[in-house]
Amino acid sequence: MSIPAPSATAEAAARPEQAPRPEDARLPLGRTLLYGAQHVLSMYGGVVAVPLIVGTAAGLSTADVGLLVACALLVSGLTTLLQSLGVPFIGARLPLVQGTTFGAVSTMLVIIADGGGLPAIFGAVIVAGVVGFLLAPVFSRLQPLFPPVVTGTIIAAMGISLLPVAAGWIMGTEGTPGAGSAQNLLLALITLAAVLVLSRIRRLSGVAILLGIVIGTVVAALLGAADFSQVAEGSLLALPRPFAFGAPTFDLAAIIPMIVVIIVTLMETMANLFAVTKVVGTDLPPRRLAAGLRADMAATAVAPLLNSFPPTAFAQNIGLISVSRVRSRFTVAAGGALLVLLGLVPVLGRVVASVPTPVLGGAGIVLFGSVAAAGIRTIGEAPRRDDIDSGHDTMIVAVSLALAVMPIAVPGLYASLPSLVAMVLGSGVSAAAFSAVLLNLLLKGRGGIAPRAHDHP
Repeated sequence: MSIPAPSATAEAAARPEQAPRPEDARLPLGRTLLYGAQHVLSMYGGVVAVPLIVGTAAGLSTADVGLLVACALLVSGLTTLLQSLGVPFIGARLPLVQGTTFGAVSTMLVIIADGGGLPAIFGAVIVAGVVGFLLAPVFSRLQPLFPPVVTGTIIAAMGISLLPVAAGWIMGTEGTPGAGSAQNLLLALITLAAVLVLSRIRRLSGVAILLGIVIGTVVAALLGAADFSQVAEGSLLALPRPFAFGAPTFDLAAIIPMIVVIIVTLMETMANLFAVTKVVGTDLPPRRLAAGLRADMAATAVAPLLNSFPPTAFAQNIGLISVSRVRSRFTVAAGGALLVLLGLVPVLGRVVASVPTPVLGGAGIVLFGSVAAAGIRTIGEAPRRDDIDSGHDTMIVAVSLALAVMPIAVPGLYASLPSLVAMVLGSGVSAAAFSAVLLNLLLKGRGGIAPRAHDHP
């Protein structure tokens, strides 16, 4: 009995390189927008915090600070669209949300204190972004230095480093009504409980975070802890004006530390790219990694044109993907489109900004904890030959996570060191990254992740 030869179609379907990637799944428009809104709610606070801090330090008026916030939302949205949808050679085409980085805040505050102001900040960011763009292919070739035990440690450090943010949201801003009150703790607990209960319901688990925030906000409104009175105040539409704060200036004393910040940002973005591919269950060949880094750096170089600061990948949204199990990059693109709208239509931003921070903190416990959990899972999946190899892995994880937590527990720990060293060690993620890479090389030698035969653009 002869066996018929498989058809060309069947052979093509059997080849793994032809299998659809999970991040390319397309959902109905309504669900796509809903999941996109969930991404925006989970990261909104992180985006607006940086322009608020820097604008206040620069002595700007309330209206000018509001302009900085709107521009940050606009740039975050445009960068998210670039990263998730991609253009040739730029954008990883992964569900990765981009927002304004906290890593540059301390450097920007020093530039302001030295009298440079926003023009000097924007000039330094432009130059640093161009340098980072040129370095992206170099960083993408460092992938062999990031075996699972290293990437897992860095991802876990990211989650742990974010937990104080959730605690700060729950606590509330010092000096504001209700800060540190039992009511704030209650709102966070209600939101957390709502998320956990909704996660048990199959039909609602994908939007458990969004619905949990809505429930927490409704309870806060009933308790008088939510204020929507300012939603109707201010303009309905705001179009960005390039270089609204003056033409950029280029000061070497501002540019050099900003380049160091961008190099650290490249490492953190690499870690986020590793993390999102792990959660999504897809691949990250060097060409795709380089495209993701280029998107981050291209947006950094262009951001000052629209009066904004360096963007970076947001780890909390990776936690959201892990919790919701919605891996489509098009849902993140929808979130990017919503961020653009928030930047152009301030009234929408004021609605989102009215969500009480304790509610966001309750959801943040799940989001940020999920990032740490993803890192722990990655560490557990690392191949080990024997007990000695396992012991080396334990040492790498123990020392690196300790270095990640120490500057969080004691913020001034490295204040006596040179500023550049203090900047690197003072970031829990960058300290963990350097430690894990160096210890892995010292204890285990050069181990890596072999690129797959296929290389997606």
